[in-house]
Amino acid sequence: VTWPLLKAHAAQHGPLALVHFDAHQDTWDDDGQRIDHGSFVCRAVREGVIDPTASIQIGIRTEAPEDFGIRIIPGYEVEDLSAKAIADQIVAHVGTRPCYLTFDIDCLDPSAAPGTGTPVIGGLTSYQAQEILRGLAGLNVVGMDVVEVSPPYDHAEVTALAGATIANDLLALHAAGRKARKGGAK
Repeated sequence: VTWPLLKAHAAQHGPLALVHFDAHQDTWDDDGQRIDHGSFVCRAVREGVIDPTASIQIGIRTEAPEDFGIRIIPGYEVEDLSAKAIADQIVAHVGTRPCYLTFDIDCLDPSAAPGTGTPVIGGLTSYQAQEILRGLAGLNVVGMDVVEVSPPYDHAEVTALAGATIANDLLALHAAGRKARKGGAK
């Protein structure tokens, strides 16, 4: 889902800063013919859709062969920092440039989001994620998504609830950013 949306927004705004909440870097190489959830960041960098020097990944708990110079806040650092400190790092890194925010639900710990295809323990709590997102109100978010909620793996719809709540928080973030750019925020 993220790849075509990134391309469409980059066509409108130029190379984007990517704000990527995930357990995985998604920088695996592909053959140039296929695209999947584990390789879209690699493709986005190679095709100039995102600017890796202005992009940031939050909650990463696995290793990939390439990081393309993207700033990473690994999961273990998330545990040692406050939500405000993480949000401040994201805002400082991205600045005012147009950004795309993607939230892979496996950024959350499996206890908060079991219904995903590639869960990794040690993730963010839903409260941490919400508090970080609330701290990003000044970002110039031009597009966003929530991905990888998998209903067949979702016990008691816990992940669906987390995904829907994060999506709602992203809409509020987008609205707050638009209001701030129009001079309405105080």
